[in-house]
Amino acid sequence: MTIKQGKTASISFSDTAAFYKEWMTDPARVGSLVPSSDRLSALITRHVDPAYGPVLELGPGTGVFTRMLIHRGVRQEDLTLVEFGHDFAASLKERFPAAKIICLYAGRLWHTRSDFPLHGAAVSGLPLLAMPRRKVFRIVRGAFALLDPSACLFQFTYGWRCPIPTVILDRLGLQAERVGTVVRNFPPASVYKVARR
Repeated sequence: MTIKQGKTASISFSDTAAFYKEWMTDPARVGSLVPSSDRLSALITRHVDPAYGPVLELGPGTGVFTRMLIHRGVRQEDLTLVEFGHDFAASLKERFPAAKIICLYAGRLWHTRSDFPLHGAAVSGLPLLAMPRRKVFRIVRGAFALLDPSACLFQFTYGWRCPIPTVILDRLGLQAERVGTVVRNFPPASVYKVARR
């Protein structure tokens, strides 16, 4: 897959300011002290081919992964961005006017699944490690309800293992595989590909 030449997906000063504003408001929901790096953005989006069709992004925040998806050739019109933070969602609407921005808790996706088309891939920046298992189950179940049967979810984590507990993977008939680690990220982060068995 060829990455389009031109402007990179690096984070700006205003993005950083917006990130810290949200972090001070609700640190547990944001889940990190620093925004994701360009290297992590490149890793988590590496296997998302624009030919897959619509792409679902959970917890886009300032849009670091979103910009990288567009940089890789995904059209704004093919993006569904699910963001619970109202300030983040408002900013995303300004920056990506052609994308579908949904201001919604990702755990509610299961209940609204009939309102969405099936997506060819999903990328998640949600801090699953900081969430109770019940919430993680709802989010993952909802995401896969919106994914084509052959589609994968790409999830990053600062932990040493998959942030989706094995019991949840088993219950949902999923499997997880680590696709890479970014040591030069603060803190170091790994990306997992989660797919149906």
